[in-house]
Amino acid sequence: MKRFVFLLMAVVLLTACHPSKSPILQTTIAQGEIAGVLEDGYALYMNIPYAEAPLGDLRWKAPVPHSAWDTVYQANHWGNRPPQPFDPNQNGGEVAMSEDCLYLCIGTPATSKNDKLPVFVNIHGGGFLTGYYGGVQANYIKEGIVYCSIEYRMGAFGFMSHPELREESDYGMSGNYGIMDQVCALRWIHDNIAAFGGDPDKITIAGESAGGISVHILSASPECKGLFRGAISESGGSMWPVSDKRNGNTAIQDARSAEEDGLKMQEQLGCANLKEMREADWQAIQQLTKWEGFWPVADGKYIMGDAYKEYEAGRFNDVNVLMGTNSDEGSMFVQPMPVADYEALVCSVYTDWCDRFLAMYPATNEQEAYYSLSDIFRDGSFAWPTYAWANQQTRYGKGKCYMYYFDHCSPNTCFDSPRGGASHVAEMPFAYGWDFGEKRILPEEQPIRDAMIAYWINFTKYQNPNGLEASESLPYWPEYRFDDPKVLYIRNGFSVGGVPNEKQMQLYEAFFAERRARNN
Repeated sequence: MKRFVFLLMAVVLLTACHPSKSPILQTTIAQGEIAGVLEDGYALYMNIPYAEAPLGDLRWKAPVPHSAWDTVYQANHWGNRPPQPFDPNQNGGEVAMSEDCLYLCIGTPATSKNDKLPVFVNIHGGGFLTGYYGGVQANYIKEGIVYCSIEYRMGAFGFMSHPELREESDYGMSGNYGIMDQVCALRWIHDNIAAFGGDPDKITIAGESAGGISVHILSASPECKGLFRGAISESGGSMWPVSDKRNGNTAIQDARSAEEDGLKMQEQLGCANLKEMREADWQAIQQLTKWEGFWPVADGKYIMGDAYKEYEAGRFNDVNVLMGTNSDEGSMFVQPMPVADYEALVCSVYTDWCDRFLAMYPATNEQEAYYSLSDIFRDGSFAWPTYAWANQQTRYGKGKCYMYYFDHCSPNTCFDSPRGGASHVAEMPFAYGWDFGEKRILPEEQPIRDAMIAYWINFTKYQNPNGLEASESLPYWPEYRFDDPKVLYIRNGFSVGGVPNEKQMQLYEAFFAERRARNN
């Protein structure tokens, strides 16, 4: 009997000293106690409000940090989608739309607040008009990464400029409320992520398309100093000169000239002033928001101006970067057209450089016009901003840079690419491990997916896609430097080469240098 009691006491003591580990399902943040749910072995907090709902007088104002709560907040369902004309990621919109949309999610495998795990923060794309923060990358979480995704205001709600908004601003500009949301969310994550077992000194931000552009805007913004150590940008970058019009993705618009679009919206709404616009029904505003009608602007605070020159002056957040573009991602955004119309369009954008661009991107029939216009969109909107960012980062910074060129065309991941190149978003199923609905990658493509996931996870953990040491199973990805530009090519495997489409990059480099000189 004594032996049995002794053994029983030993088991009790052993259990007390070594409790079974479970994820952090309840914790304390700045606003108070918060509870998540158990999701496949990790803790998931779905609808964390990082700011007050931007309703009423808070419409078109900087986000206000969320107030404290007295009871345990239940973060057990997804928050609202921001107002938007459509959302390709929602399959009919099961989640309601509302201006009350400033939420973020956190998925954490941590079992202790002392785990100090690396943190991945996703900023979704969608042309600053559509998209949604909902969902997680479970394979990242299971590899010991705290995964976050943030929501922000879009379209007119996030990016409208207006003279009355400028007058009420404390820095004399308006617009960029969606960028302010992103900064506010990043500050919240930096200040609170330790409560979820994350390390605030090991945050990597990531995004694709408008999300990638956002990542670069934040990398160049003084408002983000010290908030993250690494950046992943897929098909992003914002290195254009400042002008009064964007004109075919050849400039970032200044806030004062963008006010004209705000005044046009006021007229379309039939409002007499900003006060009435804030009282207008959000659906009326949403319906008037056109594709690319409202965009980030140079406001002198969140976006200082020409990022190319800001990097030359050393005014940027010197972090490690992983970036790249796809081989035929312009094809998603253009259509075939008669040669005469194509030439007129090119000349309307590139004016006195028209002949040089038509020589670089020629067309003798509608199909060639489509191909050339696709390449112009690819290079001017995605490839050159990424190329310029990589060069400026490695020329004026200490952070390491890794560049990829995704040219793999899976039958189930390439859209609108008659030439067999990689369309816009085609890299995402490979880098994150998900599929486009019923469209699955092929079994022979799984090694490419495994390698890309490993690169992205390694960069998040170690700021190096190769990991802490070379691996025979993972092709080596060399650093990109402006004086030694090595790029990882991805097509049916991996290889290393120089700058893709280098002649086109040099044409854009010269064109933007001339435009920049005009602004001086």
